[in-house]
Amino acid sequence: MSAPKSTAARRGLLIILSSPSGAGKSTLAKRLMKWDPSLAFSVSATTRAAREGETHGVEYYFESRTGFEDMVARGDMLEHAEVFDNLYGSPRGPVEAAINDGRDVLFDIDWQGGQQIRNSVLGMHTLSIFILPPSIAELERRLRGRGQDSDEVISGRMKKSRDEISHWPEYDYVLVNDDLDQTEERLKSIVSAERLRLSQQPQMSDIVRDLNAEFEARQ
Repeated sequence: MSAPKSTAARRGLLIILSSPSGAGKSTLAKRLMKWDPSLAFSVSATTRAAREGETHGVEYYFESRTGFEDMVARGDMLEHAEVFDNLYGSPRGPVEAAINDGRDVLFDIDWQGGQQIRNSVLGMHTLSIFILPPSIAELERRLRGRGQDSDEVISGRMKKSRDEISHWPEYDYVLVNDDLDQTEERLKSIVSAERLRLSQQPQMSDIVRDLNAEFEARQ
């Protein structure tokens, strides 16, 4: 399936992908962006210091704690959380500009961030998708197959996954990632259909008005 081109004739979507670690969320996000390069990936803001090679506005928007908290107070963060004494969040401005220009914005976030975005001022434009593993045994196999984490870290991720999975009913769509290629195709079908949602087509009122004007002209 080829990706339909984004156009300012429609409003962009906030596409939320969530899953327990190891279910394939990040891989699917990369595939979705390869399928449609016009997709914008949401760049988070953080109060942690920039690491060597990181650039403001590319990997993260690096903010002071005061600046970050001011943005939250003004409603300029769609979602935010504190992790290991640092604040992380999704700035509203770049996301709002993108969707008003007809570009979809992709969020690779957990259920808490997804919940905040769905409850935000842009909530009506969200498309939320939860990715489930086919089994818990397969989830653990994938985590171990990465070869990146210690047994202790994997054990922690497995314990956390039960709580994460419990939030599946909160999402618009739930996909079981039993086959990566098939799941990718289902994901692309969902995005293609949701782009045609009436709330994403502000020009439709003008089209219908013109149709009614034609009816009146024929009388």
